[in-house]
Amino acid sequence: MNPIQIDGSTGEGGGQILRSALALSMCTGQPIAVTRIRAKRPKPGLMRQHLTCVSAAAAVSGAKVEGAEPGSQDLVFAPGPVRAGSYSFNVGTAGSCTLVLQTVLPALMLAPEPSHVSLGGGTHNPMAPPFHFLERCFAPLLQRLGVELGLELRRHGFYPAGGGEIEAHIRPAAGGLAPFDVLERGPAVESYAECLLAAVPHAVAERELSTLGRLLGWQAEQLRTKGLPQHEGPGNALMATLAHEHVTEVATSFGEKRIGAEQVAKALVREVKAYQSSEGALGPHLADQWMLPLALAVSAKGEGASFTCTELTEHATTNIGVIEQFLPVKFAVERGGSACRVTCARLTSPRSAP
Repeated sequence: MNPIQIDGSTGEGGGQILRSALALSMCTGQPIAVTRIRAKRPKPGLMRQHLTCVSAAAAVSGAKVEGAEPGSQDLVFAPGPVRAGSYSFNVGTAGSCTLVLQTVLPALMLAPEPSHVSLGGGTHNPMAPPFHFLERCFAPLLQRLGVELGLELRRHGFYPAGGGEIEAHIRPAAGGLAPFDVLERGPAVESYAECLLAAVPHAVAERELSTLGRLLGWQAEQLRTKGLPQHEGPGNALMATLAHEHVTEVATSFGEKRIGAEQVAKALVREVKAYQSSEGALGPHLADQWMLPLALAVSAKGEGASFTCTELTEHATTNIGVIEQFLPVKFAVERGGSACRVTCARLTSPRSAP
């Protein structure tokens, strides 16, 4: 079988192209040849985090791999059958372990038996879905799809130290994936902010939460501080959770050296207000994450499904291009008003070979 050719410089040109391609390769059994990996990043090619994704995918599928070396911009990946089981993967740095889970999860969702995955690395990183985002936003949607994803945070891991630990228990859908629409958020259930602190002065939390509460009009009971053990730091993450009847949105802003606590809070407030001002059900990051599981369900059942989102990022449109290379589905995007509507439909006739 000839490999599907994936150009890693397409669209946003980052690591998501590689992760989605690996996931879909395992799900479909189709080999891939990826070129120009992460071509648009300051340091192109495979870094440690991406190599962990490749080795994890190879372990889950018994794949044959060529080019899995630091800095490599070319990779050939030929998967075998996906094997459910117990796995352990460690990035070894502050690289995101949630992105490693993102790589192997779709294949393990389709496996015949449940799986358990232990992951080590960063759990709360900029440019990656934090643990609480997966737990509160993503996992509930998977459950409606038919998949049980149980997540446990054993230890926080912040940049640059890492050292976080996550446990994931994956139970595939008994009757196969069942696509569904997510068009409305439903009534608001609760909203609150949390400041995670490890080896950082408590005054930072006070300033962040005070600024956020003032700008959003949130009361004291909505502003929470969670002090973490010193050895899990240094690290600071400010999170806002907006829970609705049908979906939950989690936005996160990270503290950094030379960035004031007030600036961290204001960045988060901008994200919260952008979500509140839109009618879209899913935020921009959840929309991106949701596309691949939804496409797998639509491909399997033949029934189309739609969702609305606040915006469709370049990251998301790039992901659409990768998905459509593997699965007999087509995405349609309607932009209007304060939201986008995205529909995934199964193709009635096979797509022509490129």
